[in-house]
Amino acid sequence: MAQINKPSDYFNTKLYTGTGAEQSITGVGFQPDWVWTKSRTSAYNHNSYDSVRGANKTLYQDLANAEYVGTQGVKSFDSDGFTVGTDVAVNQLSANLVAWNWLAGGTASSNTDGSITSQVSANTTSGFSVATWSGSGADGTVGHGLGQTPDLVIVKNRSVSYNWFIYHRPAFGDNQNKAIYFTTAATTTGFTTQPFKAFTSSTVQFGNNGGVNGSGNDYVGYFFKNKKGFSKFGSYTGNGNADGPFVYTGFKPAWFLVKQSSASGQHWYLFDNKRDTFNAVTRQLYPSLSAAESNDTGSPIDFTSNGVKIRNTSGHDNTSGATYIYMAFAEQPLVTTGKVPATAR
Repeated sequence: MAQINKPSDYFNTKLYTGTGAEQSITGVGFQPDWVWTKSRTSAYNHNSYDSVRGANKTLYQDLANAEYVGTQGVKSFDSDGFTVGTDVAVNQLSANLVAWNWLAGGTASSNTDGSITSQVSANTTSGFSVATWSGSGADGTVGHGLGQTPDLVIVKNRSVSYNWFIYHRPAFGDNQNKAIYFTTAATTTGFTTQPFKAFTSSTVQFGNNGGVNGSGNDYVGYFFKNKKGFSKFGSYTGNGNADGPFVYTGFKPAWFLVKQSSASGQHWYLFDNKRDTFNAVTRQLYPSLSAAESNDTGSPIDFTSNGVKIRNTSGHDNTSGATYIYMAFAEQPLVTTGKVPATAR
């Protein structure tokens, strides 16, 4: 498998300051297809926009709400970033904000690989695609465009209020009746109406669960494949010790999202290399919560040249015997094709 040597060509974190007036956010390095924004200063919702659904169509990671169609959110996806309007959640005057940006394949095209036609923007190099479809209300397959079996699938019902449904294959395995949400709940198992049923290099089979495939409802899905030097989706077991587990990713992380999956009560915790530019990494945001950023120096982690070192005993990433799932994207591979090694922070 070819390695990505410059991860920032496909994923980049951008910090910016709100002006309260329409402004273009530049410096992303590409025209993003998924923009996830959060106010660091204020307790506004997480806001998710993508190029397949179109500008000004918002979903909220921390809410089950249906899609909100406004006029002043992310108004366009631009060649080097995006433009925000006056919505305070994305552009409050003097607020500090963060945007996480992913590159898919630009303009979406119709995909008929599955029994349900989807609109897909896919990047097979980085292993990321965005797809939309209308639910059938019966078992059906949806094309994802990756050309490889996805390792992570995140689905949201756009039409009515439903939790985000997340399938994490490295943790859950194949053909398992499981999902986890952007809430404090543990992994949910034993659905009466199974959401995820099978995964192939071209499609995902969904059941008739309303979270992923309700009759006449519109959906968006974000599909990811583990890619050497760029992305890693996995799990680990906490040891309850301040000398905590080491999570090997094979790259210096730019972004790390972790959730205790074996028990309820813990939020998702999100860290990145732009809000914390050196170790320890302590600035936390929570996709399951609208809260402003917290700088929790008592619960540090380190980003190393080849992974993440847990250095605390907090329940959100290191309860003894607990299982944690994670998602990570790279700042730099451990070693590039040109033999340039990643350095420690």
